[in-house]
Amino acid sequence: MPLYDYRCTNCGKEIEVLQKISDPAPVQCPACGQATLAKKLTAAGFQLKGSGWYATDFKGSNKGSNAAESPAPSTDAAPPPCANGPCPACG
Repeated sequence: MPLYDYRCTNCGKEIEVLQKISDPAPVQCPACGQATLAKKLTAAGFQLKGSGWYATDFKGSNKGSNAAESPAPSTDAAPPPCANGPCPACG
């Protein structure tokens, strides 16, 4: 069952209600008793269960970048030494 958020237009009280989609929306505010509850527009919440999604799941697809197919070069490695000894660029 989904959670719905409601806000009282009279007193500003906000509540969350766990209800079926087919259930009628509550109208009476539990704080002030007025019939002024209005449904708030909120982002849908969901949970991914199991092994999840990976960048390689759609490897054959032409959508997006090719970052999943070829890893970015590592910046942690030191540059290779110059063939002729120290140079101004390497120090």
